Amino acid sequence: MSNHRVVITGLGLVTPVGIGTEASWRALLDGESGAGPITQFDTEKFRVKIAAEVKGWDPVAAGFIEKKKLKEMDRFIEFALGAAKLALDDASLDLTEEEHDRAGCFVGVGLGGLQTLEKAKQTVLEKGPGRISPYSIPGIIANLAAGHITMQHGLRGPSMATTSACSSGAHAIGEATEWIRRGRAPVMVVGGAEATVTPVGIGGFEAMFALSRRNDDPMGASRPFDKDRDGFLCGEGAGILVLENLERAKKRGAKIYGEVAGYGATSDAHHLTAIAPGGAGAVRSMRMALEDAGVAPTDVDYVNAHGTSTPIGDVAESQAISTAFGAHATDKHLWVSSTKSMIGHLLGAAGAVESAICALAIATGRVPPTINLANQDPECKLDYVANTARERRIRHALNNSFGFGGTNCSLLLSRYEG
Repeated sequence: MSNHRVVITGLGLVTPVGIGTEASWRALLDGESGAGPITQFDTEKFRVKIAAEVKGWDPVAAGFIEKKKLKEMDRFIEFALGAAKLALDDASLDLTEEEHDRAGCFVGVGLGGLQTLEKAKQTVLEKGPGRISPYSIPGIIANLAAGHITMQHGLRGPSMATTSACSSGAHAIGEATEWIRRGRAPVMVVGGAEATVTPVGIGGFEAMFALSRRNDDPMGASRPFDKDRDGFLCGEGAGILVLENLERAKKRGAKIYGEVAGYGATSDAHHLTAIAPGGAGAVRSMRMALEDAGVAPTDVDYVNAHGTSTPIGDVAESQAISTAFGAHATDKHLWVSSTKSMIGHLLGAAGAVESAICALAIATGRVPPTINLANQDPECKLDYVANTARERRIRHALNNSFGFGGTNCSLLLSRYEG
């Protein structure tokens, strides 16, 4: 069996702090928050009135989507198409016809087209089933983000949606990496997309008491590892990466952000929503990624944490990192930050956006901060890059993503040394 090395040659980000990779990255390094009052629906009856929305989104004006195609798509698909175009433009792939037949697309999605589903239900109630749009089902189905990307860019290899709650985007990257490693695809367009700032999305998480209710201070609402945190901030957007086998990338002289060197995936087998005690499943996931990459814990410089700002989850992840990395973590040699403090929790898109952030940290030697960290929880004992970005040569960076159902995914990204 082939075992190709997998490198990242294109990045595309659509986030609450910027449309475009450079805009998002600059804002993250500056510690800007993308949070604010919800604008997409009336929140009068909701206890939670804040989220991290993508601002100024106009996919037609941006050249991401043809106007006549918009009626076919939910907002999460629009985000995916925008991020994919940015990533493919960045990569300048120039695929041959034969490569078009084998290049694929995996996009992780947590909940699919909630906005379209809610609109269709409303139509049934108010006007009857005969008035439902024929584009309702294609707008709801999770794999249509990948489907539209393949159609827009002529990718005729495998396409699918990984759906594993908040690990969806990370699992898409991990599974696509395996396709390239085995030599079954030369290029994979991968990532995650989500758009759940809708009445059902916010109301559902609100009912679980999962969201921050800091309505009077939206920019301070997401505060991972701070003792005053009270839940996560819902976000939306997409992150798409272009993965390519190293031989192909070198042959064409591609810009290489880094390698996807290790992939770990485990299950807690414990609880519907609560992480296993001590983060046991997360520990195994991180160790699996390190082992897969052949990297020692002491060689990892940065962890982009799942870090959602929930009271229980942040402590459990901190304990898990301490267990997986030992003294390297507790002696503050390992930098840990949660960029959800700025962009909120992008759910199915989170792992992909945060993996892109890890790739940028490796490529630029700059680590974005955890903002709103004023009073560190004494139960969270790591170095969380509080409030201000730092500079350091990053050899290896690890991204954690954990989801409801006890699903865990860790990706180990490495500097490409030639």
